[in-house]
Order: sequence, then structure tokens, then C-alpha cells
Amino acid sequence: MGDVVQTLPALTDAAKAIPGIHFDWIVDESFAQVPAWHFRVETVFPSAYRRWRKNLYQAAKNGEVSEFLNQLRGRSYDLVVDVQGEWKSATITRLAHGVRCGYDHSSIHEWGAHFAYQKKYFVPKKKHSIQRMRQLVATALGYSYVENEVDYGVDRSRLGSLPLALSEPYLVFVHSASWESKCWPEVYWQDLTAKATDAGFHVVLPWGTEGEYHRALRIAARQSKVVVLPRLSISEKASILSHARATVGLDTGLSHIAAALDIPSVTIYGATDPSLVGATGKHQIHVVSDFECVMCHQERCTYKKPAEFKPACFVGVRPERVWLELRNVINGKIS
Repeated sequence: MGDVVQTLPALTDAAKAIPGIHFDWIVDESFAQVPAWHFRVETVFPSAYRRWRKNLYQAAKNGEVSEFLNQLRGRSYDLVVDVQGEWKSATITRLAHGVRCGYDHSSIHEWGAHFAYQKKYFVPKKKHSIQRMRQLVATALGYSYVENEVDYGVDRSRLGSLPLALSEPYLVFVHSASWESKCWPEVYWQDLTAKATDAGFHVVLPWGTEGEYHRALRIAARQSKVVVLPRLSISEKASILSHARATVGLDTGLSHIAAALDIPSVTIYGATDPSLVGATGKHQIHVVSDFECVMCHQERCTYKKPAEFKPACFVGVRPERVWLELRNVINGKIS
């Protein structure tokens, strides 16, 4: 989901440079609500690639695949741009009607995907992912943009109203991530939650899977002013984020949504590098461990030496440090 959110500024750049431009967007069905938030997105085509891959025969038999392909190939485009640079996105790009554009052989994320494109462009890999996608789209469409101005183009009216009443002021703690190596320890979340409620804030805990739900219950246990949300859609969670006083999160989709909405936020990094994938927006603080194997980019912690817990890189990122940064961002000390 973070990749989808971080694509939005590229569309805003194009909209500013080319009046009247509109986009169709092919996206994983799990994140199909996100592109629709942008004011220049006309049609969203949900792809069930992950689900189809598990049982391609059944997907073909029930007509899902053919229906998707008919929708995709039923339109012609001036340009078809693959901003992900992966085999699955390149395959879909190859099936669409239009001039196919993407990263060149030295810029591509998964080597070989570039063979699907008719026009290929060099974009440095050491750039932040937002800037890579902005540069790719701008080069393909032939316009310039101001790199240090990032506008996600989110039309907040498309998020909908708050799905439930919440006591204010509230903080949202994004405690879950898909990678085990990104997850801050539960005991730290419990400590931070106690500090926040003692300071007069309410704390809201979102979740997506059953495992995340039970983690939220454990964090909230025996603590007042803490709300574990019911199961909600991405747009409903985004609406709740949009009214938060601030957030604390991990390198995961909801943290990037908070950044896109310019909600004051503290984001904690261990296995990943914020200079390449960090939440980008106004009032954002990145807390990075200084552990010896930080930014390993491994989904699971592989540290072999004795450690207090795993992911070992979070040993030095204590709740006291995060609480201090959270107070700074709440008090406007970070612009």
C-alpha cells in the first residue's frame, strides 16, 4: 500500500503541467480505494493477481481473468507507464494498448521487466521511491517539476466521513507491518500508550489481520482511553487518520497515508532506509536505530548475536525517545 500512496505525487505533477490530463490506474484489489482519492484518477482497475496466482485455473474458469483483460484492453492510451518496474506490473503493461514506458535496464527493480517497454528511461536507484516515480512520469510525459514540493493530490472529500465517533484529541498508533523486521516490540507500544494517555490523549489502534487485532488488544489491555478499531476499509482508516492530532507508526501503508494527509507523525525505522522509502510530507519525524545491522532490508531479523529481543535493531529505539519526538511534533517544533 505504501508504494501506491507514494505514486500519487507523480500524478499531481502531471496534472499541474498538463491541464485536463486524466489517469486510469491498475492496482492490487486490496488497495483499490487509494488511487480513487486523487482528483485526476478517472477509472481504477482492481487486479487480483495475488489471489489468481494461488488458483489460476479457478480464476480463469469463473471468468475473472478474462473480464479484467477485456476491461484493460478495451481502451487505448496515449501512454502506459509502469512505475513499479516488477515482472507482474510489466506483464500487465505489455497487455495494455498504448506506448509502453518504464525504467531502463540499469534502473529497473526486477531485471528483465524492462523488455516489456517501448520507451525506457534512466532513473537513479539511490533516489527516494517518490522521486523515482516522479522523475519517470515527468520524463515520459516531457515536463519539469519542483522536486522539493511534494503534493499527493488527495481529495479529502473522497475519504468519506468518520466511520465512528472518537474522543478527541486522539493519536493513532500504527503498530503493525507486513515485515516482521519492521515491527516495534509490543511492550514498547504498551509503554508509549501509557505515556500518551497519562498526558491526556486518547489512543486509537487500527489493524488489518486477525494477528494484528490480537496485538492491538494486548497493547490496549488495562489501559484507559484506548480504542481498538473495528474492521474498517482503507478509506475509513484514512478518514480517522485525517482527524488525528498525530500518529506514531512503522514503515507501512497507513504511515504513508498519514504523511500524504500532512498529519504530524513519528515513523520508526529499523530494517528499511527512510532516505529511500520514508514517509514524506509536512511535520514528519523519522526515528532510525543506530544498531550495527540497521537497514538490512530483510523481512525477518537475521541477527545472530545475543540480543534483548528481535528485531534486534529496535533495542536502541526506546519508548522514551519516541515519546520525546512525538511531543516535539505535536507542539510544532518540527516543520
